[in-house]
Amino acid sequence: MLSTLILMAGPFLMGYLMGSIPFGLLLTRGAGLGDIRKVGSGNIGATNVLRTGRKGLAAATLLLDALKGVVAVLIADQVGQLAAVGAAAGAVLGHMFPVWLGFKGGKGVATTLGIMWGLSWPVGAIACASWLLVAASFRYSSLAALLSVVVAAVAAWFLTDPRAAMLLTLLVPLVWVRHHENIARLLNGTESKIGGGKKQAA
Repeated sequence: MLSTLILMAGPFLMGYLMGSIPFGLLLTRGAGLGDIRKVGSGNIGATNVLRTGRKGLAAATLLLDALKGVVAVLIADQVGQLAAVGAAAGAVLGHMFPVWLGFKGGKGVATTLGIMWGLSWPVGAIACASWLLVAASFRYSSLAALLSVVVAAVAAWFLTDPRAAMLLTLLVPLVWVRHHENIARLLNGTESKIGGGKKQAA
């Protein structure tokens, strides 16, 4: 067990450092929009970047937050599957709890989707397809994210290494906890719909 943790430590740290790059904050500052943490919900993710009215920046944030997860996993995978799993865990935790921002980061959906593609592209494809299906059916981005990570975690047990499947399963409650405010709004009917007016900050 100790040897396993030692083997995962380096990849985990590499993944954490890559995951902790706050692209939403860097892109909005670079565009002269100030600190994204002072806009809307204060989150550094793509959904909050969209509130600046800059769809291009939001799309870039989404893509880069996903890519940092993919890249971290693919680099570590050159060492082995266990290293890839360690890097994947580090990337998501780095995005959610970046040391540079006082451990106050994003909700982790894009980066989680990214590591899914890196660990197993069929699982990543299932996650994205699930997101699109739920989003198209109910028009709630948060609900789509919450359900897609569950569906992907279940699929992972059939399509990829058990260690990767275990990680994705463990990430589900973490992603849900990070969305606790969205869940509360979904339950009381005040969550914003895709393309609709904003009722509260997501």
